Amino acid sequence: MPQMSGIIETNKEQLEGSSDAVFQSIRLHGHSCHLIYIPFIVNSLSLHKDIALPLRNEANSEHKWSDFLERLDRGAVFPIPYLKEFDINKAVDLIVAGKVVLCFEELPYVYYFEITQYQKRSVTESQNELVVIGPQEAFIEDIETNLSLLRHKIKHPDLKTIQYTIGKYTKTDVYVVYIEGLYKKEVLAEIEKQLNEIDIDGILGISYISEQLRKGNLTPFPVFQYTERPDSVAASLMEGRIGILQDGTPTAMIAPTSFFTMLQSSEDYYQSFYAASWIRMVRFVFSIISMILPSLYVAITTFHPQIIPSNLLITIASARENIPFSALTEALIMELTFEALREAGTRIPKPVGQTVSIIGGIVIGQAAVQAGIVSAPMVIVVSITGIATYIIPHYELGLTFRLLRFPLLIMGGTMGLLGVYITAFLIYGHLANLRPLGSPYLQPVAPLVLEDWKDTLSRFPSNYMKKRSKLYSNRNLRRQNQK
Repeated sequence: MPQMSGIIETNKEQLEGSSDAVFQSIRLHGHSCHLIYIPFIVNSLSLHKDIALPLRNEANSEHKWSDFLERLDRGAVFPIPYLKEFDINKAVDLIVAGKVVLCFEELPYVYYFEITQYQKRSVTESQNELVVIGPQEAFIEDIETNLSLLRHKIKHPDLKTIQYTIGKYTKTDVYVVYIEGLYKKEVLAEIEKQLNEIDIDGILGISYISEQLRKGNLTPFPVFQYTERPDSVAASLMEGRIGILQDGTPTAMIAPTSFFTMLQSSEDYYQSFYAASWIRMVRFVFSIISMILPSLYVAITTFHPQIIPSNLLITIASARENIPFSALTEALIMELTFEALREAGTRIPKPVGQTVSIIGGIVIGQAAVQAGIVSAPMVIVVSITGIATYIIPHYELGLTFRLLRFPLLIMGGTMGLLGVYITAFLIYGHLANLRPLGSPYLQPVAPLVLEDWKDTLSRFPSNYMKKRSKLYSNRNLRRQNQK
């Protein structure tokens, strides 16, 4: 049987250099016990009221040691729940995780109390997924709060959670959430398999997990949906999708996803179906514009000017008369400049970031035109492209379109419309063959599923969408029974 004094020394050695660790000794019925904890990450009020005070009262009582151990095992000593850990080597892990560990001499196990209390911010409105109509609350960095927000949305016992601890040093809690009877079993099995295979020093954001789960998906397109809105996660779970929440990050991950899902916003379901359908179609058109407009302009003005109306062609030609660069070079200069301004606006402190990016774009564009470096039509094209990028509701997909804009631009500037067509065809072929977690990325277009078109480029009234999408669920497809 291990000697508790040796175990205490082992714990002290492992916590050596941690000046914030507390070893508190108490004499109890002729035996020594030790409370070990880190005060900054435990609830100090509960520590003194629910643990230290009962121990002090017990020390002043006339109970026998055997009686005390019997009451301790029955849970009759402390007013709060506590657990027993038989693996002594895990004691230090419990301590640094915010638990209070209680050790006794001559006992081969320890007790621990879960009174962890980290500093956390309050629940605020979403910063990146703003809506005019609908819930405003967003996830925060505390996993317990996030789970409570989700439980508040879905009050049903079929909402299940699976907990994982990932990271050799960070030991981060990760939860997989789903609704029993709705999800695809093969998708959950694949996620569980890959999570169990993760062996990494630590994870500090949900993107660490997505990188580990992207095996076999070498693509610039996002294969997981990120969201900071509890209502988006709840709606996705009721579609048969699976959510992944991580402690320490205000963003949840939803799997599987599709291209058309990434073009949808949660506000689409809070507005009338007329408005939602119109906005979706506008969003789809401008998302395509954000990717191909500069390449089309360069290809047409360089190789196919005959398809431009004469009056417009004269205007463009006169604007480019004194420009020393080719249309391709001109477009690359402007696109790279606007990318730099966009990134600078993101990194600069918020009170001045947006102002700098907007004013910087106006000033630089105006000065470049007056200096004869770029033409006014090119500034207009790049500006429209930049505005169109912000219409895409999910940042990851917008970033992908910004990236693909450059190979399209280079192909259009060197091969004309043929280069644009070839590149667009390759992108479409890649999307059609992309199957993250076994789900076709372009469904319901490829493969064609007419039933799912009710909630793709437009949104039908809710009473017409009686079934869940076959993309995400193959069980219990019916979600409403109204006639």
